[in-house]
Order: sequence, then structure tokens, then C-alpha cells
Amino acid sequence: MIKVRVHGRGGEGAVTFAQILCASVRFDGKFGLSCMSPAAERRGAPVEAFARIGDKRIAERGNIAKPDIVTVLNPALTRIVNVEAGMNESGKLIINSRTDPGLSHETVYLDATSIALRILGVPITNSVMLGAFAAATGLVTLESLEKGTRLLLSSRFSEEKLQRNLEAIRAGYEEVKIGKGIH
Repeated sequence: MIKVRVHGRGGEGAVTFAQILCASVRFDGKFGLSCMSPAAERRGAPVEAFARIGDKRIAERGNIAKPDIVTVLNPALTRIVNVEAGMNESGKLIINSRTDPGLSHETVYLDATSIALRILGVPITNSVMLGAFAAATGLVTLESLEKGTRLLLSSRFSEEKLQRNLEAIRAGYEEVKIGKGIH
């Protein structure tokens, strides 16, 4: 089982990231289970969401203390939260950052905020980071991410807003695939 921890601020979509990821892996024949930290989610406060991905049904729930992969939606969090806490030695970070954040684990970084502003018009980076996650890990296909996003967001978003989020996912995927921001 692969364990994923997502760091964000309340209102930035960390929980939605984990939910879409877990729904999407089902289209690839895998199992996924997401949850959020039991702390109250206040807009702007640091929050954590969790996703587990495996080849068998997943019963384990709750916080993930030893993640294999950590995704950081807001670059400011690397200065106030130890995003590497408990990570496996071979763990991977996927971070929204313009520059290399200089952390000790393998890191993939991209300026997801600029991409989100250009495509969505708001600095909500979870869609861009979902695409980056798919490209950096290979744990979910781009096609499945699009299906999972449509499944979870079509009842909440207009078709136009949904299409922009799908475009943001593809942009994050392509940004990582071209090899920028890897150390």
C-alpha cells in the first residue's frame, strides 16, 4: 500500500485532492481510501489530508505518520510545517514551489500557483497538483484522473468550471513530464 499525505491550507482543496485521487485510482483497477486530519478545518489554517492506494481493499483509516509520498499545495507551509516528518527514506515530495525548496527527500516541484491563476483565475492548486502527482508517481493515469474529477466535481461545478479544472490537471501533468523542477 502507498501512503500519501497532502499538506494545504483550509479552503485550498487538500481534502478534495485526496478524494479525487482515491476515486481516480479505481478506474485503474486499484483501491483507494481518503480521509482528513481530525482537526477542524478552518479557512487558511494548515490542514492535512490522507490517501491510501493499494491493490487490495483498504481497511486502515486515520492519519498517516509515515508517508511514502507528500504533496504540498501551498509553498509557505514548508516554512511552518515539517512536511518531511515521518517520511520513508525513499519517500518523494511533490511541492508547489517556484524554486527548489532544498528539502532532503527526492523532490518534484512546479509553480502550480501560476498555472492555477492562468487557467482557473484563482490560486487553488489542487487540480494542477493532481496532474503533477500523476506524472511524478505513475500511480494513476491522466485519463483516470479526468474520470475521477468528473465523477466527484460534476455535481458541484458548472461544465465550464469542470473543464477548466481538467485543463489545470493536464497542465500540471505536462509541466512535470517535460522535466522541469526535479531534484
